Amino acid sequence: MVRPIFALLAAARHRAAVILFKPSLLPASTDIARHHHHEPYATIVLAGAYEEAGDSGRLTARAGDVLLHGPFSAHRDRISGARTVVIDLPLPFDGREWPARARIADPDRLVRLAERDPVGAVTEMIAGFDPARAAEEEEWPDQLSLVLRRSAAPRIGEWAAAHGRSREHVSRSFEKLYGVSPAAYRADCQAKRAWRLIVAGGDSLAGIAVEAGYADQSHMTRAVTKLTGVSPRRWRGVAGSDKAGLGCGAGPMLRN
Repeated sequence: MVRPIFALLAAARHRAAVILFKPSLLPASTDIARHHHHEPYATIVLAGAYEEAGDSGRLTARAGDVLLHGPFSAHRDRISGARTVVIDLPLPFDGREWPARARIADPDRLVRLAERDPVGAVTEMIAGFDPARAAEEEEWPDQLSLVLRRSAAPRIGEWAAAHGRSREHVSRSFEKLYGVSPAAYRADCQAKRAWRLIVAGGDSLAGIAVEAGYADQSHMTRAVTKLTGVSPRRWRGVAGSDKAGLGCGAGPMLRN
């Protein structure tokens, strides 16, 4: 059963209010299968390193790096053998596109601030991070990931043929790194792109469906509802209501 949207948002605000933002030690030399997070959050790496393969491609985060995740993010993680410590902080629950990776000048200060003023720590992090320039993708699975995140993504078979590979080989290799098939990855990114356009307001839902690359509005409705648990029409109503609290901070969720 889909939870009412106002109850869903109220629960997110409650989690944000009660969670304690403390550093956590990630399990060394561990692969964590692809998983989803309903709420937006930022991960600050305090020590060590890990690789994340998700909505923004494949990224390696080291001490001082920040990985930012919008609502309904999905990724798999590969933790290094070194001692890796991170802290997760919530981000506003809205439709903005965050930079995939950024740098923080003084992560330890944010940790100390989060102990006594979690809201202040989030505010300072957002104001103070330095977005990292996107690196040029060198390996073909990451090149494919970049293509699939675009609104006019090609068919998997066409892309594979253009790069001298079979569709089966491309699908197997991509899924090995990203934990999901290329087709499913493309559909997931497309639904998130549509959701961001919906909560931003402006265009009609039919117009957004076209802009997001769907055959029709009903197709988009099914995809967005499957991703978020709430229909586009209800999201549009929430986005236009100040009482709904769409911009509230929502607590980060566990990686497993």
